[in-house]
Parts: sequence; C-alpha cells; structure tokens
Amino acid sequence: MRDQEPGPGHPERRLSTKEAAELLGVKPETVYAYVSRGQLSSRRAPGGRGSTFDAKEVEALARRNRRDGGAGAGGSGAAGGPGRELAVRTRITLIDKDRYYFRGVDATELAARHSYEEVAEWLWTGRLRPGATFTAPESAVAVARSAVGALPGHSTPTDRLRVAAIAAAAADPLRFDLSEEAVLGTARVLIPTLVAALPPVRLTHRDEGPLAHRLWGRLSGRPADEASLRVLDTALGLLGDHDLAASTLAVRVAASARAHAYAAVSAGLGVIEGPLHGAASGLAHRLLLDVLDHGDAAPVIAEELRAGRRVPGLGHRLYPGEDPRARALFALLDDLPHAAPALAAARDIEATAARHHPLHANVDLALAVLTASSGMPATAGETIFAVARTAGWIAHALEEYGERPLRMRPSGQYVGPRPPRPLP
Repeated sequence: MRDQEPGPGHPERRLSTKEAAELLGVKPETVYAYVSRGQLSSRRAPGGRGSTFDAKEVEALARRNRRDGGAGAGGSGAAGGPGRELAVRTRITLIDKDRYYFRGVDATELAARHSYEEVAEWLWTGRLRPGATFTAPESAVAVARSAVGALPGHSTPTDRLRVAAIAAAAADPLRFDLSEEAVLGTARVLIPTLVAALPPVRLTHRDEGPLAHRLWGRLSGRPADEASLRVLDTALGLLGDHDLAASTLAVRVAASARAHAYAAVSAGLGVIEGPLHGAASGLAHRLLLDVLDHGDAAPVIAEELRAGRRVPGLGHRLYPGEDPRARALFALLDDLPHAAPALAAARDIEATAARHHPLHANVDLALAVLTASSGMPATAGETIFAVARTAGWIAHALEEYGERPLRMRPSGQYVGPRPPRPLP
C-alpha cells in the first residue's frame, strides 16, 4: 500500500523506499544512490523513520531507465547505468533541437530585444528589470585592479578574471551570506567588477552605461558604433547560459558544497580555459585569420584535416542542425560593413568543410567573425564568453543553494587491484 494516497491533505502521492525500489527494479540502497546524484528527491517519512519519494519522480525515472536500457545506479556512467550521464533538474535553460529557452522564453528573441543585464535578471529571478544596469563600488574595483595589475604581462584574460573574482571575494566580508537577495547583490557587483578589472585597450574607454559598452574598450582599440555594440551586447545575452555545460556543472558542485557565489564563479572560470569550452572561439579566430590571409578556406581546412585536428567553429553536440546562437549573431553581423570579409571567410569555411563532413557553424565561429572584424585579439571571444556566462553561473548557484547540500557527489567505480594487498 502507498504510504500517502492523494487527498485533500496530500496533493502528491508518496512512495516508501521499498515501493520506489520495486518500481525502479533496483535494491533499496540504489534508490539512495539516485538521491545522492540528484535524480530523485526524498523527504523524511512522518515520525522520522525512513524516507518517502514523489511517485511522479520515481515513475519518470523508471521510464528513463527503460528507455536508456538499464536501471542500475552503479554502472559506468556518472549517474549510474551503462554510459548514463548525470541529470540535474533545472528551471533555467531548455535546449530543444535547434532552439534554446531561458525559463521558457526563446533565448535568441530575449537577447535580441533586451540588454545583457536584463537577460541576466531574467535568468536569476524569472522577472525582467527594464533598464537594469550593474555598477560596482570603487573599493571593490580598486582591489580587483590591484590584484590583476600584479599579474605577469603574458597572463590570459581568464587568468585576470579569476584573480579579479578572488580579490573581490576577499574584499567582501559578507560573502558567506547565501540568501537569494545577498547572492543577487553579489552578482550585480561582481560582473561589472570583472569587466572593470580588465586593462583597457582604448584610453578613452567608457566605464559607465551598458556593460557591453564598458567591455568593448577592453577588447578593441577601435571606436565602436552602435551596431557593433549591439552585436556585442546580443552575444553576451545569447551566451548567458547553455544548460549544464562543463563549467556550469563545476559551479553547481561548488554551490552544492555551499561555496559562496564568488567561489562558485571561480570554479566556472577554472573550467572554461580548456580548448573544448570557453577557449574554443580563439581557435576559430585564428582559423578565420588564416583563411583571410590565404583568400581561400580550402588549403587551410586541408591542413587541419591533414594534421588530424577537428576544424574549430563547426558542429555542436547538442544541435543536429544550426546552432541558434550562431544564426542570431550572423544575422546581426550581416549589417556590419566592416565584418563582410570575415563573414565571407566563415561561410567559406563552412561550405569547404561540408565536402568532408556536413557540419554547421557554431557560436565560436560567429564570435570569431565579431572579434576578427573588430580588431580584437584571439582571446577576446574567451573574455566575452566568461563575462556572459557569469550570469548563468549565478543562476545555477542560486538554484543549487535551494537543493540538499552535497548532493553532487557521484560514486566512483573502483577498477584497481582488489584489496587486501600487502604493504609496499
């Protein structure tokens, strides 16, 4: 018999551990493994003996297990079962075929109509704050700039952002307050602090107005027209979040351990420097410059293939067709006359590579068009990505703070020598 049938006082049906295990076809201890991996939520049974589980959640997990061909939580995948991946419930971003949504709203439309700051507020709260602007106190900016200024000249933008985040944390004695309002206050200060801590390229850069305007002077020595600033602002909004990318998972792990928001963002910054994540746009930028130098994508693509390298800027594992972020940026870049050569080179790359393997351009190639045509360095795309994604990281940290602590703790599958062994 179910321990709680639906009724006036029980709107949701609850299952005992034994009932959940029977429905899933696993042992009772495996049910708790699902809980530890965030695949099920549990509640103490009345009287404090044992746990109960939402019947709908259990039934949904059972359906997924049947569809994926296995139910065991102790298999090789991170979340259990052969090849299974960790699944985390979230209300922030949905990726569906060739579109993606921020809290149910088409993300490309949201970024096209609203500033990056407004998109960030939507990600955090599900509410729009028209005209939202982020400002940082001079004290926080001064500490971050001082720390960043002590770095060697060859430091990367991500090095600088990580140091700025750590310095800003050290300057905030109340950083351990994880209430929603406190974390939102931190976010609205941290993002502009990160931008302000980056050394300016233009001496006449603007440290006021929309964040995209402030960021431009730290990426390019060229003056920006309104159309170019709109592309940068839209890029920031489009890149605000993208479900559980590797850096976002790191942020959620940190937040699960109740690390403060600065530390959670630092965890994300530590991951994006990999060439398969935030730094991917730099590879696409260099490829684009090579094509512009040669005047033809064919010899450049041939060299990549001959070296056994994957052609950067093409394909995305979550989009079988065109990356919607690339599509939105290319449409805006079409309106920039100075971007025409780089845009033509990007289309040449896509068409040439399609003869070998049909892949569509992804957002890294679109970012490369923006950075290469605006006189920005190859690392600029990584900077844009990191600043933009900080909004999503904060949204995921906020969501994780509302979950059971330390739930992001998958079990290792030990494959070493069986104990006991003699002491070495």
